[in-house]
Amino acid sequence: MSTRRFPIDWPLVVTALALSTYGIATVYSAGQTDVHTFVANLWKSQTVWFLISLGAGYAVSRFSVRLIDWLTWPMYVVTILMLVLLIFIGKGAGTAASSKSWLAIGGIRIGQPSELAKITVVLALAKVLSAFKEPPRSLLELWKPALVVGIPWALIMKQPDLGTGIVFVGFAFAMLFWAGVSWPLLILVASPVVSLILAFNTKLWGAWFLLLIALVLWYKPYMYEGIFLVVVNVIFGVVSPIVWEKLAPYQQKRLLVFINPDIDRRLAGYHVIQSQIAIGSGGWFGKGYTLGTQKRLAFLPAQHTDFIFAVVGEELGFMGVTLAFALFLLLFLRVTKIAERANDSYSSLVAFGLLASWFVHVLVNVGMTLNLMPITGIPLPFFSYGGSFMLASWLAIGILVRISAEGRGGRNGPFAV
Repeated sequence: MSTRRFPIDWPLVVTALALSTYGIATVYSAGQTDVHTFVANLWKSQTVWFLISLGAGYAVSRFSVRLIDWLTWPMYVVTILMLVLLIFIGKGAGTAASSKSWLAIGGIRIGQPSELAKITVVLALAKVLSAFKEPPRSLLELWKPALVVGIPWALIMKQPDLGTGIVFVGFAFAMLFWAGVSWPLLILVASPVVSLILAFNTKLWGAWFLLLIALVLWYKPYMYEGIFLVVVNVIFGVVSPIVWEKLAPYQQKRLLVFINPDIDRRLAGYHVIQSQIAIGSGGWFGKGYTLGTQKRLAFLPAQHTDFIFAVVGEELGFMGVTLAFALFLLLFLRVTKIAERANDSYSSLVAFGLLASWFVHVLVNVGMTLNLMPITGIPLPFFSYGGSFMLASWLAIGILVRISAEGRGGRNGPFAV
């Protein structure tokens, strides 16, 4: 652990503090309803978690990047063991009551290991990718990164936790891009998933398959890799209807509601319809802090967690939403600069991976509240209620502060100093 004084990245820290303060204020407002519920007092525990997280983030910032690098694999192994443990003793909570995402002792939930996994997997993937002397050029070269991400991803999907699974896929592709993997190879890697999704429409899948063939012929991977990709895409296209039948009824309804919320207005479509009403009714300046009617009448579900963005839109309107987006943009730009100024590829990949994780959270959560994406139960960073996520977010800030402190000028570009 380093004991020397080092420069603190105040733009990063101040932006994170502003987001956390904004989030706690929104959690407080989410609890102000006409009928008193347990949500009314959650802002107090969120504040306690914020203070704990602030201390934890500071403590992590005192560790050198070299020490974090050395601890990467031990932390990754511990994370895997915790995720395995969840399969046997995991508990659900809130809107995810049927999942096994929480560790509990004596019936008391103590945290979500998947939140820690978002950090440790970023660290592990950065370590693997930074070991390449040249960016990977073939599918075979990607087996190590795929294994590092695939093991915890499979364990998380077993819970099941689709939202966190999406985050893993998102930051994995972002880090591959930052490591120099070409976009055609990234498309080829993602092609089986695209086939699985588009296979619900024969014409769309046919057009995609022809495009894939053209891409394979243009990119010219090894012959066995090209054949493997084509075969896998065909298999995924064939099994797509089988996968649909295997989905739980509520999962099918979530996907159908994404296409048309009106097909089940009272149940599966209720969440997104009320969210759209709340955001749309906010106008330019909102109905006033704590005064949102959809929220106060308890029409808005999960208003302190998954749909907290709708509270911002209803009560503070377009201006409040713009302020939130501006703070997130400042955070993303600052972390991008940190990634560019990093001393080595490991540090740069860690910074960009943490940025990508937050970006996917914001993109999916906001898209979910506006019905631009299916409901997956993914929280909004620094806003949604939850101690584990707040702690993980500030641990990430601590790591970024340290990377920034040890950074340098970086390459030329819009974010270089």
